[in-house]
Amino acid sequence: MEDHGNMERSSSTERLQPITSVNSGDGIPMGGDLYSFTIQIVNVIFYGKPGHGNEWVLIDAGMPKSGDKIIEEAERRFGENNPPQSIILTHAHFDHIGGLIDVLEKWDVPVYAHLLEIPYITGKRDYPDPDMTVEGGMIAKMSKLFPTEAIDIGERAHELPADGTVPGMPGWRWLHTPGHSEGHVSLFRESDGALIAGDAFVTVKQDAMYKVMTQELEVSGPPVYLTPDWESAEQSVKALAMLQPKVALTGHGIPVSGEYLQEHLGRLAANFRELAIPDHGKYVDGSDS
Repeated sequence: MEDHGNMERSSSTERLQPITSVNSGDGIPMGGDLYSFTIQIVNVIFYGKPGHGNEWVLIDAGMPKSGDKIIEEAERRFGENNPPQSIILTHAHFDHIGGLIDVLEKWDVPVYAHLLEIPYITGKRDYPDPDMTVEGGMIAKMSKLFPTEAIDIGERAHELPADGTVPGMPGWRWLHTPGHSEGHVSLFRESDGALIAGDAFVTVKQDAMYKVMTQELEVSGPPVYLTPDWESAEQSVKALAMLQPKVALTGHGIPVSGEYLQEHLGRLAANFRELAIPDHGKYVDGSDS
């Protein structure tokens, strides 16, 4: 592999998290070119049609120690020795970059993220600590164990194009949807209303252990324990609802589509403060100390 600089690991890619769900290992195709694959409690998205060479893209990179699972599923879907054109990150929390260094050791491809997320994948800046004091269930309480350290993928890190296009995904555009992280993005294809939402909203109540393990369907706001800016999070959900997506693949939970999606996403947008913002927590209360 061509050397593009040393990549530095951190606990965000090395510290295995002992939590999973009934959907772990499941893949759900949505249309001809979207495929949501669950690893423990988070989804990675494959964009592309099997049998079309390397014309595919990986969106997000799963939990720590998940690189082998991502590669195995990619080879099953697209064939061996067939790397993606690029990797797109909706954001760089540990459960979305956990397998990134491992897959980059196999695939020499560029990684794209919003300008504001680049410091978290180039070793410059760590995320704020999770808020274990936030109102919520058992996963919120155990979030103090979740890693927040930056990783460093060196020169493989690239800013998403300023014109809103998505490398390797013609017809798609990225939208800045901050709140859960300052550089969070979602991807949208207007031609068929397909939305890759990341964690701007999710389809499971991510702070509740039972609901995460069973993957009980519920269109919800972003995970409460790692969302430091609720005002921006609300505006991001409202902006996504205005797109009136016809299908949504999210970072957590199963894909949703049709009337269910539009009804429940609209309800979340209209009642975000009641449905998504916790009653208390250090970020809710305006303190990050």
